[in-house]
Amino acid sequence: MIAVYRARLSRAATIVLLSLAFLSVGYTQDGGYASPATWGTLPAGRGWGAVSAVFPDGNGNLWVIERCGQNRCENTDVAPVLLFDSSGQLLRQFGAGLFVWPHGLFVDGDGNVWVTDAAGSGGTGHQVIKFTPTGEELMRLGTAGVAGETPRTFRAPSDVLVAPNGDIFVADGHNSDTVIGNNRIVKFSGDGTFIKAWGSSGPAPGQFYDPHTLAMDSAGRLFVGDRRNNRIQIFDQDGNLLDTWLHFGRPSGIWISEDDTMYVADSESNAVRNPGVVRGIRIGGIVESRVTAFIPDPIWSWEWVPGTSAAEGIAVDSAGNIYGAEVSPRRVAKHVPR
Repeated sequence: MIAVYRARLSRAATIVLLSLAFLSVGYTQDGGYASPATWGTLPAGRGWGAVSAVFPDGNGNLWVIERCGQNRCENTDVAPVLLFDSSGQLLRQFGAGLFVWPHGLFVDGDGNVWVTDAAGSGGTGHQVIKFTPTGEELMRLGTAGVAGETPRTFRAPSDVLVAPNGDIFVADGHNSDTVIGNNRIVKFSGDGTFIKAWGSSGPAPGQFYDPHTLAMDSAGRLFVGDRRNNRIQIFDQDGNLLDTWLHFGRPSGIWISEDDTMYVADSESNAVRNPGVVRGIRIGGIVESRVTAFIPDPIWSWEWVPGTSAAEGIAVDSAGNIYGAEVSPRRVAKHVPR
């Protein structure tokens, strides 16, 4: 009993010291944002499932990936791809029956919607699907339901990004306690032709363990959230490693705004996975390469929750509002600048 009491005191002391440390280096404890509000209205009778990704469409609306009222989408007629207006009213939904475990989301310059399926079952999954804004299917990358590490197959692709020149990058794939994927980045031309792949499993420079999220800055550098290695690796578009950043936590989601401000959602750091690092959203300029603001998760989630909490996917609209796609709380959280 004494040992347990001492352990609790130690955890409490650590939290206090970390909070003081954030204040001492000039972080704002709420990042300058109001307490998050649950955002988005679903049809009557439908509840939120795990929300894995959000992405603005450029017209003031927000696309959301929601796992069909639960955490998987097979054997259901619920549509996981949703479009909301700026007030959170549902405008459109599609994708029913097409996904097992929808995960990553990207909206290209033409408004087309790209979704990754990071699991496979019954001839479905392990693909990237491109849709028009109205839900018409345009392209598939990967082979439906087939897991592999070839130019025509993925194993649990986590995210997708389309560069300004139309080239397509896929983070392949998701690695967690229940999902096992590849550890590589795959590059295609705009018409889906395989160009190259790079990366392998491990902690060395250029290797990955759960390449979970992709983003690109104004210089065209590709930022890869190498989640289980607790780092961001930065590459040119040919796969050459340029830099590695450890100071933005354990990255589940990365968003880079037009002015090269970077927002990183850390939904998994804890005393085992990333000791001494607190979960939350870190904000900072890419040029300065430092964290300037921090929105913490609830304190309890840092030490005691082993899985994912609060924002995993992240996006920022033109007004500077941050949207967090929350897998475990199962909601979209909106952080409004003060």
